[in-house]
Amino acid sequence: MKSVRKTVSSGSPLEPRIGFSRAVRKGAHVAVAGTAPIGDDGGTVGRGDVYAQTVRCLDIAETALRAAGASLEDVVRTRVMLTDADRWEEAARAHGERFASVRPACTFVEVSRFVDPDWLVEVEVDAVLG
Repeated sequence: MKSVRKTVSSGSPLEPRIGFSRAVRKGAHVAVAGTAPIGDDGGTVGRGDVYAQTVRCLDIAETALRAAGASLEDVVRTRVMLTDADRWEEAARAHGERFASVRPACTFVEVSRFVDPDWLVEVEVDAVLG
C-alpha cells in the first residue's frame, strides 16, 4: 500500500520558486525543513539573541508539525545550526525547555552563515508518528 504524501506550506512565496515545503509527511514520518527565526511580519525575531531566535524556530517547527498531524512528543531528531558554536548553550536552553521529557537525538553544528545575516540559528526537526 502506497503511503500518502502531505505537504505543509509556510505561505512563503519562495516555496514554489525554490521547490520546498515547510514540512512533509510521508506515512508516519514528518520532516520539517530548516526553520529560521522569521516573525509574522517577515522580519527577524530576536536580532542578536540566540535564545529568542531558537524559541521562534521551535514555535514555527511546532506549528508545522501540528499541521502535519504530529506534535513535539513525536520528534525523534533535531538539528540546530548556529553561526557561532560558542553560543550553543543559549540554543540548548531553548531546546531543553521544549524537549526535556522527549529527549530526541540532537545535533548542534556551526555553519558559516544563513541567507539572512540577522539569523543566528536555524532548526530542522524529524518526527515519527505511532
